[in-house]
Order: sequence, then C-alpha cells, then structure tokens
Amino acid sequence: MRYTLLYIIVFCCPLLLFAQNDVKETAMKEVVVTATGTQHTLKDVPVQTEVINRKMLDSFGGKSIEEILGSLTASFAFNEGDMGSQMQLSGLGNSYILVLVDGKRLHGDVGGENDLGLIDPHNIERIEIVKGAQSALYGSDAMAGVINIITKKHVEAGIYVDNTTRYGMYNDLRQHNTLAFNIGKFGSQTNFQMQRNDGWQNTAEEFAEGMVLTDSKNKTVNSFRNWQIAERLTFRPLPNLEFYADGSYYKKNICRPRNGHHPSCDVYTYDLRYNNASASVGGKWNFGEAKRNSLSLDADWNKHAYYYDYTARTYEYMLLKGEEFGDLDGEWYSVPYLPGQSKLQSDQQRFMAQLKGIFYLPYENTLHAGAEYRYDYLNAPERTENGTASDWTTALYVQDEFDWLKWFNLTAGLRLVGNQNFGVRLTPKVSAMFSAGDFRFRLGWSQGFKTPTVKELHYRYLHVMGSSTFFNIGNTSLNPQTSNYYSTSVEYRGKKFTASVTGYLNKLDNMIALVNVPVGEIPAGITTAYLGDGSGNVQARMYRNMDDARTYGVDVSLSYKVFKDLSLTSAYSWLNTEANLYDAGKDRMTSVTIDGTAHHKWSASAMYSHAFSSLYKLGINLTTRGSSTRFYQNNHDGKPFQIWRINTTHDFGKAGQMFAYRVEVGVDNIFNYVDRTMHPYHLGNNTPGTTVYGTFGIKFNYGKRVKNNISTTKHNLNYEED
Repeated sequence: MRYTLLYIIVFCCPLLLFAQNDVKETAMKEVVVTATGTQHTLKDVPVQTEVINRKMLDSFGGKSIEEILGSLTASFAFNEGDMGSQMQLSGLGNSYILVLVDGKRLHGDVGGENDLGLIDPHNIERIEIVKGAQSALYGSDAMAGVINIITKKHVEAGIYVDNTTRYGMYNDLRQHNTLAFNIGKFGSQTNFQMQRNDGWQNTAEEFAEGMVLTDSKNKTVNSFRNWQIAERLTFRPLPNLEFYADGSYYKKNICRPRNGHHPSCDVYTYDLRYNNASASVGGKWNFGEAKRNSLSLDADWNKHAYYYDYTARTYEYMLLKGEEFGDLDGEWYSVPYLPGQSKLQSDQQRFMAQLKGIFYLPYENTLHAGAEYRYDYLNAPERTENGTASDWTTALYVQDEFDWLKWFNLTAGLRLVGNQNFGVRLTPKVSAMFSAGDFRFRLGWSQGFKTPTVKELHYRYLHVMGSSTFFNIGNTSLNPQTSNYYSTSVEYRGKKFTASVTGYLNKLDNMIALVNVPVGEIPAGITTAYLGDGSGNVQARMYRNMDDARTYGVDVSLSYKVFKDLSLTSAYSWLNTEANLYDAGKDRMTSVTIDGTAHHKWSASAMYSHAFSSLYKLGINLTTRGSSTRFYQNNHDGKPFQIWRINTTHDFGKAGQMFAYRVEVGVDNIFNYVDRTMHPYHLGNNTPGTTVYGTFGIKFNYGKRVKNNISTTKHNLNYEED
C-alpha cells in the first residue's frame, strides 16, 4: 500500500493536473496490425491494443525483453530462471501467452518457460500487446493475450551496418550487429546477438536437505552466455510480390556452481545447454484495387533442444523399463556420467504451415480468412514412456470487420480447431467500438480453446524445490481447457494527453495445473525410466484439470506530452485470481489464488529529449516499476518492491550523413533494492542491487538516398521514432 500511494502521488496526480491543459488536436497516426491482422491507427483499432513504440524503446535502453515488458507496462510479471522466463499476464502464465515475432510464433519450451533471450532487444521496432483471446487469428496459446515483437527491417537500396555494445556490472556484456543490403530485386539482412553475465548471489542461505544452509554456493542468477545468428533473404520480382527465406541458430550455456560444500545438491554436477534452430520460407502477393488485398503462404520449422553437460562424475539411478512407478523393489542400476559428457533431456520440434488472405470488400467490409497446420514432435528418451511423442492440430478461421457507420466498428470471427486427440471445436469472437470525437468505447467477448500440450500429456521429470523433490508426471486423461473472456474499455486520445481504463474478466474451465497425488492414484500402466536417486523420497505430482478458474482486473494507463521535449507515462494494474485446486490431504477442491498473482503492479516514466545542435542530442529517461506481494501456495510469498532506473542517451551525427553514433550511460535500481530471501524462495524480484552500465553504438548507411544527398529515413540513421 505504501508503494501504491507513493506511485499515485509522484506520477498520477501530476498527470491528472496536466490533463486540464489538454488541447484537442488530431491524435498520432501510429499504425498497429496485431489485433485484427489489418492496419489500423492506434486510435481506431477495434480491439484495445497496447504499444511500446520505437521512441520508448530507444529512450529506455533495456537489455532484455523481460526488462522492457516489466518496466514499460504494468501487466507483466517475471520469474527469470535457468529454464527460461516464467512470465505472467493478467494472472495467467507462459502457456497461455502467445509470443509472436513478426507475426510468427516464438518456439521454446512447450512446458511453459520460454527463453525470451531468443529476442534481440536491439532489433525491435515496436511491441504490440493484445490481452485476452480477442482475435480469431490466433489459436490455443492466446488465452491470456498476444505479444507481437515487430523487428526492424532495412529495405532501402544500398548498404546498412550497425554495431551496438553494452557493458555493465557482473561482467554483463550485450552485443548486437546488423548487416543489410538491397540490390535491385534482392535483399539480405543478417543479425547477430551475444549475451553473457557472470551471475550474482544475493544470499548464501538456502533451504535444502531439510535444513537451512548458511554457506550455499548457489547463485540467485547463474552465469550464462548465449549467441544467435539469423539471416533473411528477400526477392521482389514485382512491386506487389515478395518471396522470402530465413533461418537462425541459437545456443545458450548456463554454468552452475560446482565443488560446493553440499554435493547432494545436484546443481554442482552438470551445466545446462540449449540449442535452437529455425528455418522458414514464404511469400506475399498484393492484388486488387490499390493492391490492398493480399494472399500469403508461410511454412516454418523450429527446434528447441535441452542438454545436461556434466562437470563432475555423476551417478544416475535408473529403473528398468516396464517397472511400475511405485515399485521400489524393482531392478535398479546406476549409470555414471563423466566430466565432458552430455545427455539430451528433450528435443522439441515444430512444423507449421499457414495460408491467409485479406480482402477489402464493398460496403466497408474487410474479410480476413486463413488455414493452419501444426505438428509438434517431442524426443525425450528418458522423460517419456516411449521415448517420443507427437501431436497435430489444424485450424480454419475467418474474421470480418464491418465499418458501415463512421462512428461504429463491429469485428466478428470464428475459429474451427481440429486436434489429433481432442476432436473439433468452434470458438466465436466479437468486439465493438464506438467513436465520439477523441473518445473510444470498446466491448469484447471471445471464447478460447486450448488442448493439452505434448509435455502435459506425456512428459515426466524430477524437480527439486528447497528440501522437497517432486516427480512431475504427464496425464493422457486430461481434457481441453476452454475460456470466456469479457472486456470493456474507455479511451481518450488527444494530441497531448491520452488515458484509458480497461476492465476484464477471464473465466477458464478445466484449467490444467500440477497437483500432488498419492502414488496409488497414478493411472495403471504408467512406468518410468528415471526416478532420481531411487530412494523413494519423492512426492508425485500430476497434471490435472481444475474445475474452473477466473481472473479479473482493471488496467489504467495515462500519458501526457508536457511540451515538445518532455513526456510522461504511467500505468497501473489491479488483478485478482480465483481457482479451484485439488487438496490431496483433504481430498477435496479448495479455492486458492493462482500462483504468482500480485494484486497491484505499476510503472511510470519521464522521457526528455532535446537537440542542442544539428550534431548532438541528449535524452534522459527516468523509470520506476513496482509490485505488491506475489502469492504462492506451496512457497513463501514474493516480497513487494519498487525499483527506479535512469538511462541517458547521447546521439552524435547529422541527418544525411553516412555515420551516426550513440552513447548510453545508465544506473539500474538506483536505491539498491535487494531481496535477500533464502534460496529458492526469492520470488519477488532477483535484482542484484544498484548496477551501472554503458553502451556504444555506431551506424553506417550508404544508399541511394545518401548518394543523392537526400536525408536518410530517421529509423535507419538516427535513433529516433519514425
């Protein structure tokens, strides 16, 4: 409550006062595409959409997508760990959030912890966020919402090169490079990124092996390094026809403490390694009057592989195939792994194909239709019953936008989903927008349908949490999840002041969660080849359907342009969640709060930018973000926090010149907030305290416009918003 009051006093009150001086003028013509698949100005998009634009990204200078989303919006929460980012949006976790990169699904851990390190923060043009399953264009993964990362594209004739190097405390190094050229009908863009950090330890206390250790070697964040290279080739035989092919390779290593005082902690005997790869081809044809209609076809393949890299001799105890889970008298044997050896844990591959079309019809009618096919394949020799598992899903969708009246828009859609194991389901969506001057009123209702993932059906693995060891088991008897999402919002958008208030309710049936179960309740026939140390001191948890769950809340955002060089933004999110969870001890369903829920989250920023001459421009960004207590059922609640951050930018270079330079200097966590709760219960925030960083960037642009002494577009030469 103290943090919330401070936030309201410092940021909201000044914004409300500034609003009294608002001048009614035409709103910005910022264009968004995620909500409907068609282009709309942000002011007139039929579905409520939140945008983090290029100007905000450049001013903030974030090192990761987690830092960007967590600081520039109030709706997201993260628990970053070795396995990826445990993200939450409006009370729902990773598996309910669809992350897109240029409209394509990000492929990562189907179990729910996506590695957002796959996204290069220096290569982002803007981020569009649509909450709830409000569009028929997106499928089962979008019950909580859609995040569309739109990357920078360099299409001017000539050569473009940039290099950005960021270095901070804890040996934090972030490197980004782009090489792009366009010659005639051909284009190429190559991107490279590298990230590394030595990690840090906020406390030496750890609860493990039934005791509190005071000299633990475990770090709050482990040392890691990753790198990625991506290539995109384009061919435009006609002005209205384009073909493309692209691919990427990504590798991440997580180095964990070893040779500790407590070797029973398995973190000391192996590191983690991830290998990702992708390839895709496609094309787009624009036709009809003014070339507004379009047809596009895309096919892509993605791979996410996860390995143990052993750093010390390790014995893993195996139970012979065919033995029952609870039969500890079965035949056991041990397998030794030596330093330098590796073992595959899981290899998740996905193939997708999509055909879609956009048709502008008479009477202000816009039709969007498409078809999808998706095939998921899991190879986990020791984590699935048969070593592999697979699943396929097909979908047909249609969405129509009706703009018969200037002040009214109606968008309605249907999505027909067919799954290999769960049959066919039709889900409707409808939204309406009413316009009155600079005000917009929006209403929305949508149904969602989500089938269990391959991992939820078949995967089983050992998970150590404090002094407890859990054997998590897939469940082939799961039912699909369904949802009904309701939202209403009012928005005012003038030239200087904007404000929006959105209320929502998301009701889910058959929500899937891991629950504790007695060994005797595990379905007959389930066997395993991996039970940890074979001692039997393992609790069984299985994926099960809860009766129902619901999340509801209110999101508020305000922004005010004080004068040309200074603007203020502010956001607040109130959230409540309820779910029925099976209590094995009492053998009944109990009402609980969904893990990770924080009732209050907020963020705010002040952005100042001024050009002192044609050769130098200064930018200052002051940002704060905070959260109330985060609630958990089986672990300690996460502590509330508020963190302040300042970033300064210094741009050197003149528009039209081939070279431009940028220097950034910033301080994160100015007031040195650190959560020193013992490992592994630091569930509020894992920041190491105050950190200082610096960035140097250089851009080179030699193209047709430069050679003709015409100023190159701002987004290619200067670090400004288009």
